[in-house]
Formats: sequence, C-alpha cells, structure tokens
Amino acid sequence: MADALIALGGNVGDVRATFDQAIAKLCSDDAVHLTARSSDYRTPPWGVTEQAPFVNAVIAVATTLTPHGLLARTQDCERALGRNRAIERRWGPRTIDLDLLAYDDLVLIDRDLILPHPHMLERAFVLVPLAEIAPDRLIAGVKVSDALKRVDATGIEKLPARP
Repeated sequence: MADALIALGGNVGDVRATFDQAIAKLCSDDAVHLTARSSDYRTPPWGVTEQAPFVNAVIAVATTLTPHGLLARTQDCERALGRNRAIERRWGPRTIDLDLLAYDDLVLIDRDLILPHPHMLERAFVLVPLAEIAPDRLIAGVKVSDALKRVDATGIEKLPARP
C-alpha cells in the first residue's frame, strides 16, 4: 500500500460536513483507508481574496490505487459533492477542493498530475494542518515542520472539534 496525503478545502455551505462526506466517499472500499486526519482550520482566502474564509484540513490515507487512480477518485468525490471545475473561478469559492499532495516519495510530472504538489510547501493553509499529522514527513527533501516555519500563518485559526 502507498501512503498519500490529500488536502481538503472549501468555503461554500457546511464545509465541515462536506469534509466528512468527502472522506467517507474517498474511503468507501478497501482501496483507500484513512490513517490520519488533521483538525479543521479557518484560513484567509488565497488567490482571490474577496470571498469568505476557507476551512482547510489534510488527511493521510493508505491506498492500493495508483496516483492517477487516486486523483480520479478525488475528482469523482468533488463532482458528487457539487463541485464543477468547468464553470468555477480559479481560486474562487467552492464547496470542496481535494488536492493530492504527495504519494509515497514519488516525483511525477505529467499533464494531469504533478507530485508532490508543486506549491504545497509555500502555502500555510496546507502546511498548518499537514504539520499537525505529519510534522516529520519529508516532501521534496524538506521536513514539513521546517517548511511551516518559512511561511506566514497569520490568520489561520484551529477550529474546535465538532461534537
């Protein structure tokens, strides 16, 4: 089984409930098993700043799917939960965003998928929840906790656990 990291984000609707649904859909069979889940974090919007704050989290999974198979599953989950990438604004509001961050130590660059995610070590909204569950994980030769020290995490707030 491969170990993969997936970022979750959204700012439309009940995002935390959507996260629960997304995780259930991702892990609906023996091909994907949840191994860790970060807390949820309220984060300032990035890219397009004139929108509601986001909620972000990261999960770790063990999977028998290939990287492209796992990507397809994340995209199927997004569509099932109301996301339509064809009509949405880049970095704009969305119900759910699932990004494959890393797959074992694989380096992959093709037209459909780049691993590890090319900008993850620059984005506090990814690194804060990732550091909660995998602070010592090396990604592109950099320890997650060290990458977090290099970014501005101003405005990121850990949300209380849901009942």
